[in-house]
Amino acid sequence: MRRRLARSAALPLAAAMVVLTAAPAAGQPTTPVPEPANPDYPPASQEDKPRGQAVGEAGTALGMVRLLPESVPTSSIMPGAQEDLPKQSALEGGFGLSSAQANSESYLSYERSIASASPAGLSIGGNAPTTPGSVTQTALPDNEKPVSSGINAPDNPLINVSALNGTAHARWSEQRGPCVGTISDASTSTASVSLLNTIPTMPDIGQLADADASAKNALGRLGSLANLGGLLSGQRTADAQPAADGTGSLVSAPNTLSTRSTVRLVDMPGTDRKAVESTSTMQGADINILKGTPLGFTVKIASQPTLRVLSTGEAKTSEVEYTAPMLTIERNGKELFKLDAANPTADIPIGVPTDELKNTPGYEQVKDVPVIGDAAELASGGVKALNDTAAERVLDLGVLRLSIAELTKRGSDRTEPFEGYQQGASARLLDLQILPTKLLKNLLPDDAADKLPSSLAQVSLGEQVARAFAPKGGVDCSVPEQPAPPKGGGAAPPAAPDKLAQTSGAYASVPIFWTGTAMLLIGAVLVALAPGRRGGLTGASTPTKPSPHPRE
Repeated sequence: MRRRLARSAALPLAAAMVVLTAAPAAGQPTTPVPEPANPDYPPASQEDKPRGQAVGEAGTALGMVRLLPESVPTSSIMPGAQEDLPKQSALEGGFGLSSAQANSESYLSYERSIASASPAGLSIGGNAPTTPGSVTQTALPDNEKPVSSGINAPDNPLINVSALNGTAHARWSEQRGPCVGTISDASTSTASVSLLNTIPTMPDIGQLADADASAKNALGRLGSLANLGGLLSGQRTADAQPAADGTGSLVSAPNTLSTRSTVRLVDMPGTDRKAVESTSTMQGADINILKGTPLGFTVKIASQPTLRVLSTGEAKTSEVEYTAPMLTIERNGKELFKLDAANPTADIPIGVPTDELKNTPGYEQVKDVPVIGDAAELASGGVKALNDTAAERVLDLGVLRLSIAELTKRGSDRTEPFEGYQQGASARLLDLQILPTKLLKNLLPDDAADKLPSSLAQVSLGEQVARAFAPKGGVDCSVPEQPAPPKGGGAAPPAAPDKLAQTSGAYASVPIFWTGTAMLLIGAVLVALAPGRRGGLTGASTPTKPSPHPRE
């Protein structure tokens, strides 16, 4: 019976060992795919990039509003780095933002080309949340057509825009890389805009504790410095609507403004290589300051600003071209002064009329609103110019500074991520700043005076930035030659490797599996065919032991 049991169990035992041994071999692929150490990391890329290498970006903003500029330290994850970084504004708001970027060295393929158009942007202490209504296009894959969007910004006391449209187009070729002509193109346009209906960073009149009796009377009649004594409309109520023509705003533009930012490759004379060109342009018409008041004036834009940065890979042939604007400031059709490259800055005092001014002959009808420059508003609605005696009887608490063409450029040789030359530049069409005077600081308590910043608010129109970086000798747009097919026609298939690399201990289970299987089967057959033997384990029966009590 034991012999029958051994024979019947041999074959099922061999089959069970085959199944158990085959499990780890069948569960392991032939060539395992390496996994990243962290599951959240992107997989390893073995992409064959084209020869062309190019980096460029261009950005344009129709307008930027900054409250308390350069007052907030910039945060950094690097210890001590925030001391070397420029300070941020307490609050920044922008509208009509267009950005074009190209980067052949980007690790992620969809970041090779990025075009973005945003209706508005907001930054609080250097942190910028994403705003709705933005449109962005990326490549790869390539895009034959641009994308566009339109939005009207909600009413607020800082920025009001209408009919704002944006378009973005990003291009990139899998075979030729950046060699597609215009790589990234973004543009925005708006029908009208008004900026700063109130200046919340102005000190409250109640804080001016050190003012004398005459100054206190003048400030008391003014009402509020935040709305410039009524020249600005101030914070609007929920059911009030902002004026469509910009009345009640510090800066307004009733006509169409537009921006465009592009990054592209252009020809280089005497070679088949390409240069990287980043361009920022802006088009605008008239800009109104304090529209709706007799003290308001108009800024006429005589030329459109264009910033173009070109990098050929070498400093001697790379260049920055800037078409500086020429601005004419007029009031009621009369030219007051010009802003150009020779005279880039003009300061316009903002003062408060005192009792002494109203007691001066000829100025009895001066209205209790700020005096702008050398002009005071009369109760009848007209404007009267101040003479030297009258100007001395005005408390100048602020300065309205207008400046243009703040062109800055910087270039440097680079070796990373490739050897070449990087060229960058930035410029602004018009900067309008509200600066506190020494008199205002003296009227404040010591603790408040120490915290008073050098600039209370800043409005920038036509802010432009451009950067280009090309490898030495220019961008290579040649296509690699394909290897010639073998003689006899048809391309020869790639030869299979003689032996696969063993990347896991599971490869050893394959020979072990077949060796164990063969040994089990051979043992089963031998056990089944072996004849019975006496005295063996499977042979004759065991002899009977003698009885301790034999029968007689």
